[in-house]
Amino acid sequence: MAKTANLYARIEPEVKEQAEEILLSLGIPASNAITMFYKQIILQRGLPFEVKLPANAPVDAGKLTPAQLDAELEKGYADMQAGRTRDAKDVFDGIRKDYGV
Repeated sequence: MAKTANLYARIEPEVKEQAEEILLSLGIPASNAITMFYKQIILQRGLPFEVKLPANAPVDAGKLTPAQLDAELEKGYADMQAGRTRDAKDVFDGIRKDYGV
């Protein structure tokens, strides 16, 4: 039985670079991480994480009816009045971190 097998996959360069930076900081070569991922697929008999749409997907204002838009704006206004706000810089930093932008 062969001791190694080749795996060829296409991936976005930015995703590859970001993941490899993290793996490098952990001291894990990319090939070992892929092996770990495959072994977890075998152990879990499927993907080792949930694959689903986020529960709190952002609202696409362009797809809302005027009444739905008014309701969303009212929610936002109520949150503001109740003090349920966050600093815009923190919000945008989080978006940049989460989406790699």
